[in-house]
Amino acid sequence: MNIKKVNFFDLKLFKKLMGFVKPYKLNYYLVLIYAISLSVFSILTPYFLKVIVDDYITKKDYDGMVFFILMMLITLILEVSFQFLFVFNANLLGQNVIKDIRNNLFKKIIHFKLGYFDNTAVGRLVTRVVNDIETIASIFSQGLFMIIADLLKMSMVIIIMLIVNWKLSLIVFSILPIIIYATRLFQKSMKIAFEEVRKEVANLNSFVQERISGIKIVQIFNRELLDHSMFRQINMKHKNAWLKTVWFNSIFFPVAEISSSVTIGLLVWYGGLNVSAGDGVTLGIIFLFIQMSQMLFRPLRQIADKFNSLQMGMVSTSRIFKILETESSISDNGTINPNFIKGKINFKNVNFSYLPGQQIIFDLNLNISAGESIAIVGPTGAGKSSIINLISRFYEFDNGEIKIDDLDIRKIRINALRNFVSVVPQDVFLFAASIYENVTLFDYSISKDFVIKAAKEIGVHEFISKLPNDYDYNIRERGVMLSSGERQLIAFLRVFIINPNILILDEATSSIDSYSESIIQKAISKITKNKTSIIIAHRLETIKKTNKIIYLEHGRIIEKGTHIELMKKKSGKYRKLYNIQFRKNQNQINNLNPLK
Repeated sequence: MNIKKVNFFDLKLFKKLMGFVKPYKLNYYLVLIYAISLSVFSILTPYFLKVIVDDYITKKDYDGMVFFILMMLITLILEVSFQFLFVFNANLLGQNVIKDIRNNLFKKIIHFKLGYFDNTAVGRLVTRVVNDIETIASIFSQGLFMIIADLLKMSMVIIIMLIVNWKLSLIVFSILPIIIYATRLFQKSMKIAFEEVRKEVANLNSFVQERISGIKIVQIFNRELLDHSMFRQINMKHKNAWLKTVWFNSIFFPVAEISSSVTIGLLVWYGGLNVSAGDGVTLGIIFLFIQMSQMLFRPLRQIADKFNSLQMGMVSTSRIFKILETESSISDNGTINPNFIKGKINFKNVNFSYLPGQQIIFDLNLNISAGESIAIVGPTGAGKSSIINLISRFYEFDNGEIKIDDLDIRKIRINALRNFVSVVPQDVFLFAASIYENVTLFDYSISKDFVIKAAKEIGVHEFISKLPNDYDYNIRERGVMLSSGERQLIAFLRVFIINPNILILDEATSSIDSYSESIIQKAISKITKNKTSIIIAHRLETIKKTNKIIYLEHGRIIEKGTHIELMKKKSGKYRKLYNIQFRKNQNQINNLNPLK
């Protein structure tokens, strides 16, 4: 067994967590004060009961005990009050801490480079941001401070016991090692069990998130039964992980309860003999020890539960800090923050690979003049999308040089760079919000009137105005209420409002319908005017008018020139690809017009 796995408390990790407590020092110290106060008030009630039994009930002095009953009532009210303040402030501290951690975690995640998400399931990240962080709150609300309060209470109980009667104390202490040993075994077992629970929760979340996101594929390929079967297996593992915790609980708590009952029996037996023999033990002392033994054992039993909360919180803390300490962001060491760029782009001897040893781009040299429109074509996997990922610095290139307006892009601040570069992807992502919010990306400083004016300029206002509530129409998650062409139009409007200097269209016209095609062509003409434009397209008919066409294959430039220049090359790759598409389109037209 891995010893590290069963360590109940990682002090180094806890110190990192306590770093988030610093802004809430007052709240933290108040919780500690309330914990100490609770330990004092909790032992006063049984001691008052001992005095009442020995000094008033046995002597039948009922008038004199009114004062102590009143003191017990006051003590009870104070104990309840401090209990309330303790629980409230411990939870308040926990919620403040996880609020800050969640903010830091989300900020960290949204700055990760895209390669991180290529290898990390979204469902797992959702589990970290939501479930795991919420579990950290239990360290403060149910774990650490509750354990501190219980340990203080137990310490006070032990001191009072030894002062009152050391012989009866030994009876209680003789059973104590059994409960401590059982608690330790229980805590170790639960640590391992809860690690497995957290792993299975992440697996479950990841599977459900992927299947719901891809529900269309699931139903198109009739995978419902198979996916349900897979879900049942994952769900069974999740259940079995939780059952381990139930099994350990079902063993520990009966053992603790039996030990407590045996202790009470021994106290009554031995104390009763001493009362009969007049050996310094009174009925009040027996009552006191019975109550205090429960005050000693009950926290021990509850500490096991609180250890569970603390351990689950520490497991979650470990997972969260693993992400917080992950270095997977593009290095933003740039110091240049230009106010304007013309849009000149130069690639010099650029090499790039997503994974070590799997090179995608080979010694790329490419010059694009400001305001020029170029098209990049080639077979799937040629490296077309990789080039635009490098321009936007979504990935780091291995070596070489990329410059914009003769400035090394690594010396330009990433935020500044991306303010001037916009990408319209093939698969447009839209949020479950209104069209206005999707266009402005929730930047409410952009007025709706400005959006409407821009929509009219690029010719998409008519389609939006026909929708229910027009610009306030909620298009639901991923824009499912719109066609692929309509989603593309929203993406064009989004870019037009940003007004970048460099515009990249990544297969932006590959999946449009006939209704949207003319509107999209008009929009493209409008948004690319006076901008440096890079168009990646399979449909070669749409790029004939670009200033330059680059034919890419296996990460290398094979051909470049205008459409007319490339078509003059009889054995050229571009010409061959164009002729294949032309014949294919002609055949489709003939099939639609059989009489022709």
